[in-house]
Amino acid sequence: MRVLLLGSGGREHALAWKMAKSSQLDQLFIAPGNAGTRNHGTNVALKPTDFEGIKTFVLENNVNMVVVGPEDPLVAGIYDFFVADAELMKVPVIGPSKAAAQLEGSKDFAKEFMMRHNIPTAKYATFTKDTLEKGYKFLESMKAPYVLKADGLAAGKGVLILETLDEAKKELKSMLADAKFGDASSRVVIEQFLKGIEMSAFVITDGDSYKTLPEAKDYKRIGENDKGLNTGGMGAVSPVPFADATFKDKIENQIIIPTVKGLKAEGLVYKGFIFFGIINVKGEPYVIEYNCRMGDPETEVVIPRLKSDLLDLFEGVASNTLSERDIQFDERSATTVMMVSGGYPEEYETGKVIYGLNSVKDSLVFHAGTSADGPAIMSAGGRVLAVTSYGKNIENALLRSYGTIENIEFEKAYFRKDIGFDVV
Repeated sequence: MRVLLLGSGGREHALAWKMAKSSQLDQLFIAPGNAGTRNHGTNVALKPTDFEGIKTFVLENNVNMVVVGPEDPLVAGIYDFFVADAELMKVPVIGPSKAAAQLEGSKDFAKEFMMRHNIPTAKYATFTKDTLEKGYKFLESMKAPYVLKADGLAAGKGVLILETLDEAKKELKSMLADAKFGDASSRVVIEQFLKGIEMSAFVITDGDSYKTLPEAKDYKRIGENDKGLNTGGMGAVSPVPFADATFKDKIENQIIIPTVKGLKAEGLVYKGFIFFGIINVKGEPYVIEYNCRMGDPETEVVIPRLKSDLLDLFEGVASNTLSERDIQFDERSATTVMMVSGGYPEEYETGKVIYGLNSVKDSLVFHAGTSADGPAIMSAGGRVLAVTSYGKNIENALLRSYGTIENIEFEKAYFRKDIGFDVV
């Protein structure tokens, strides 16, 4: 099989690493990829949202399957683009249709979907700049802290949690009237704050059946003890100690099954990963958000724990035979710690030479933001490397990841020293 994987981050490196192990793979292309993905296939200078360029490449290189890593091409409708094209319609795309990708593309759509299918989530209301005064009144009726979410995609920065009513009103005006997040905040969801501990659940579905992947917990804040600004993710652990069999049963019965059935009932074509952002409130699971793809950095701990052939699962998705496929997991724990550029998630420099990658023995290093300059590997993003390790438990795996990080360096590198602190 000749496969084109779209994306350039740590998630895509982990998917490329796993697909490269499949006996079914003949050739893997990654567009655009990074300095790490080139070890598992051929990087191609194409943007994941350049649908016409992707079409030309797929036809010229006899690509048999397209696997979509990031959300942008899914929300923009790459699945529909392939289905509607006579030359491409037989090439399966692993990812949902544009309409189904609204689960991630629109917070308001996701909330309404959950209400229709009785999926537990926080109480909410949605406002536009024309209903700003009503938004203020809604905030006045709520207790602090206040949760404001830009309706559209805002690169992980569109969720604000504010401690005072004045701050919340000011930010609501900034989002709606002053377009703080551009079109993404032309509508804003205000929702009830839920107090609890968060985790991520994942399934892969062909639209009829689904397979559950290992759960994970990621760490979004830049500072230790979950302080400071939100990031794309500073690390992750799997499994999640508080997600016992009872809690996972609740997630499956109250959230996963109604979601998959709801998508089918509404005629929303979904073939790919569903990410469920879950919060555990006194032993009960609530959905904070959906993503229409795997999370990052959660992929870097979930995919290494998958023992089954990932391409075989993708084939099951493409042919609607996922229920017949086998899925097995590694019993070991996995942890990943992100090495990021100094200053991230605000101003940071790139182009720093990374040293020590060739000496790594006890960990997997997935590249998140790197580029190659001859044999030299350079930093090329805010999040640079995901250092993933196995262990008999989370503590053991973390010791390995931190031990590996001691031998990797680039100028102004930063990482959190407390990943897993709240579950270990």
